[in-house]
Parts: sequence; structure tokens; C-alpha cells
Amino acid sequence: MPNITSIVEIIQLMLAPGIMISACGLLLLGMNNKYSLVVNRIRLLNEERRKIILKTVDDKDFDYQQTQRVESISMQITKLVYRVGLVRNAVLAYTTAVALFVLTSLLIGFGFLFDLTRLNSFITILFLLGMISVLCGVIFAAYETYKGYEIVNFEVKIDE
Repeated sequence: MPNITSIVEIIQLMLAPGIMISACGLLLLGMNNKYSLVVNRIRLLNEERRKIILKTVDDKDFDYQQTQRVESISMQITKLVYRVGLVRNAVLAYTTAVALFVLTSLLIGFGFLFDLTRLNSFITILFLLGMISVLCGVIFAAYETYKGYEIVNFEVKIDE
């Protein structure tokens, strides 16, 4: 029967992946909000483009400003779709990290329960893979933020 000290130690070992699960949850929440905003922006731009095109079908006349706005909208939508892909990649990376951290925590518990010390290297590798997955998610999120800045610059320059 394990003593109380070893039980406390195993619980402490299981908490490290648990803290990372919580951190990834916060990152996922932020990325889901960003995903919603970008998708909503795409829908609004598509709706604006449809209205311009339908209006000009009735007039049979596409003036320069309408043509320029439709081209601007199309360019923005293309860039926003790319951004949504980056957000998706970040969400997938964070979700993968959560799965790896949960698996790590479970294996720590099972390893202790069934005295499987040979799992220690595998558990460490799983935890490190989870951290690498978090790093990938952060890189995707940072690149998505950069791309978002580019889109705003493009929109401001078009309207000048």
C-alpha cells in the first residue's frame, strides 16, 4: 500500500499537466472569439458585395467606386479566409495539446497505481509533445495577428 507522501507527490505530478490544460483552455477561448469575429467579418463583407452587385445589375452600370469596392471586398475576403485557416490551426494545436496533457496526467496516475516506472520516459515525451503543440498554437496565433494587421492596413489604404 502506498504511503501518504507518495500519494501527495503523485498528485503534484498530475497537477502540472492539469495547469497546462487550464492554460490551453484560456488560449482556446481567445481563439474561438477571434474565429467568430473573423467569420462574422467575412459574412458581412460577402453581404456587402452581394448588395453592390445586385444594385448594379438593376442599373446595368458599374461605376469606378463600386468596382473598386467590390475588388477591395474580394481581396479582404481572400485574406480573411487565410486568417480563418490560421485560427483553425491554432485551435487544433491547442486542442491536441489538451489531449496530450490529459493523456500525460492519466498515465502518471496509472503508472503510479500499477507501479509502471517504465512509462516515465513515455510520459515525459507526451508532456513535451504537448508543450510543442502549445508552441505551434502560439506561433499560428501570432502569425494570424500579423495577418490581421495587414488586412487593416490594406483596407485603410484602399479608402484613401
